[in-house]
Amino acid sequence: MNINLKGVGVALVTPFHKDGSIDFKSFKKLIDHVSAGKVDYLVPLGTTGESVTMNKDERTAVLDFVKEENTKNLPIVVGFGGNNTRDLLNCLNEIDFDGVDAILSVSPMYNKPSQRGIYQHYKAIADVCSVPIILYNVPSRTGCNISAETTLSLAADFRNIIGIKEASGNFDQFMQILKDKPKNFLMISGDDTVTLPLIALGADGVISVVANAYPKEFSSMVHHAMEGNFSDARKLHYKLLDITNSLFMENNPAGIKAALSLLGITQEFVRLPLVPVSKATQNKMMAVMKL
Repeated sequence: MNINLKGVGVALVTPFHKDGSIDFKSFKKLIDHVSAGKVDYLVPLGTTGESVTMNKDERTAVLDFVKEENTKNLPIVVGFGGNNTRDLLNCLNEIDFDGVDAILSVSPMYNKPSQRGIYQHYKAIADVCSVPIILYNVPSRTGCNISAETTLSLAADFRNIIGIKEASGNFDQFMQILKDKPKNFLMISGDDTVTLPLIALGADGVISVVANAYPKEFSSMVHHAMEGNFSDARKLHYKLLDITNSLFMENNPAGIKAALSLLGITQEFVRLPLVPVSKATQNKMMAVMKL
C-alpha cells in the first residue's frame, strides 16, 4: 500500500466522435498532452470521463487503452463506484487490475444511505478489493455527504482504504479529516479552485479537471504549493482561476471538453443527457482563455 498518489491526478475526459463513439485518436493525443504536462497520475472512468454513460465493454476498452498509451508509466487510478453494492462486488471479480494502482470509488448516489450504510458499503468493497481504494465524496452529485466521522472510521479500520477525494466544499469537514486522519491517509482535493488552500492546510494534492487542458500550469501550481513555495503557487492559482471557473459555468465535463476543443486537443462532444456548452458560454471561455 506504499503507492505514491500525491500531487496532480488528472480526471481524464473520454473523447467522443459526433455519433457518440469513443474517439481513441483524440484520446491518445490527450494522454500524451497531460503526460507531457507532468501530471502525477491518470484517473480514467470518473465523473469527468462520463463513465455512467458507458457499457461494460466500453469501460473495459477505455481502461485497456489508457494502460496501453501510458508510456510514462504513471500510476493509474480507475473510477469504480455506484449505488448497487452487490453488483459492484460482482464486477470486482471481472476487472483486470493488472496495471491499475487503485480505484476511486464514489459514494452511493440516489439511494441516500445513512452514514452506517455508507460505512458498510465501503467495508464490503474493502473486504474483497485487490487494489487500494480512494473514497470519493461529492454530495452535490450523490445527494449524500460522507461525514468526517465516517471517513475517519473507514481510514482507521481498513488498511486498503488509503485516501479520500473530498469535494464537499466544507472546510470544517476538510480540517476535521486532516486533523484526525492516520498519517499516511491521503486527503485529495476534488475541486480545482480550492486546491491551493487545501494544500496549505495539509492536503496531498488534487484530482483535477482543469489539468486536462492546462496540465503544465496546474501541475506547477500544485508542486510549488506542496514544496512550500506559496508565492509562485499563488501566481499560477490566480492566473488559472477565471479559466477554471469558466469550465463549470454549465456542467462538467461539457466545459472542459469545450476548452479542449478550443485548444485543438479533443472534440467537444458529450453523451446525453449532457449537451455541449452554449455558444455564449463558449465565447466567455474564449475570452478568459485569450483565444
